[in-house]
Amino acid sequence: MAFRNPPDEVRRRLLEEAKTIAVVGLSDNPERTSHQVAAALQAAGYRIIPVNPNVTEVLGEKAVASLTEIDEPVDIVDVFRRSEHTVPVAEEAVKIGAKALWLQEGVYNEEAARIAQEGGLVVVMDRCIKVDHALLVKGRKG
Repeated sequence: MAFRNPPDEVRRRLLEEAKTIAVVGLSDNPERTSHQVAAALQAAGYRIIPVNPNVTEVLGEKAVASLTEIDEPVDIVDVFRRSEHTVPVAEEAVKIGAKALWLQEGVYNEEAARIAQEGGLVVVMDRCIKVDHALLVKGRKG
């Protein structure tokens, strides 16, 4: 059976209840989409944890090289990596007990989704978390 993203209500609840978002592949370059999306999430009140072995700090937050280096609960693992690199991210997301694996627009991997779902995570693929936040959360409040 082909993967289907959770319905709007499930994604809305996930975004409303989340506090901490680990952003895998977060760039320190303000021109990059990952930086712009993370900045918007941070402005919306989420705690952002940059996950990128090539940077030390992004948006005023100390970066870590991998999800397993994070020593606090993570609600959503937001992934800005190419689709073929998402399976190890899904495995780490399960290992750290994240609540959700969110693969950004253009990122889709059935195996990563299966691993995360079997580990009890909500999985969203090929959707921008910033757009969903604007449509599902901000849109309701404003």
